[in-house]
Amino acid sequence: MNIIKAGFKIESEINGEEILKQIEKVGRTCYKSEDKITEESAVKFVKGLVSRGHEAMIEHSIVTVRFTCDRGVSHEIVRHRLASFGQESTRYCNYSNAKFGSGINVIDIASGISLDSKMKDLSQEAITIILQEWLNAIEDAEKHYLKMIELGATPQIARSVLPNSTKTEIVVSMNLREWRHFFKLRADTPAHPQMREIAIPLLKEFKRLIPVVFDDILPEL
Repeated sequence: MNIIKAGFKIESEINGEEILKQIEKVGRTCYKSEDKITEESAVKFVKGLVSRGHEAMIEHSIVTVRFTCDRGVSHEIVRHRLASFGQESTRYCNYSNAKFGSGINVIDIASGISLDSKMKDLSQEAITIILQEWLNAIEDAEKHYLKMIELGATPQIARSVLPNSTKTEIVVSMNLREWRHFFKLRADTPAHPQMREIAIPLLKEFKRLIPVVFDDILPEL
């Protein structure tokens, strides 16, 4: 068994300036004001679209991200229906095989605990005990999964004992409007702490790569 830290990788090649120029080009079609396009006009134009809530125009740009997270978090990601998904399948992946390390991979919950406001008053001793209980449960689940495979169960049957902590990879493609919706929900304080663990740094990266579009989304860190 391997314990893995959650994370992400942006699969798209992103040129923020070109994205803004494309959005401006599309957006100005509505007003037939293409004659006002200059080398510097895109930032102001897109900022105006976002501030007025005219977000249909930013749907013309799509970004693809690969998340490494637990199955529970992935169930929340796929609720964003205006998106396309490709996910590691527990029906077909046989985790007893050497390519997977001959055991299950799980996402560490320690970082999630640190982001859970309802656990902030717990002592370090209590947190250590909680982590040990989690580890015991994970090891037990892995033991039963591998035994079922050994006895002849298919991965799609043996997966019934896999925990929510099981690591998965899910590739997500969304347009920029849906990414805004994603970050407003998933990077904010009420979101699941293990979702925030990946959503907050991803939002920071989107802000770095794509000017203007995400600047108004400011989660509590």
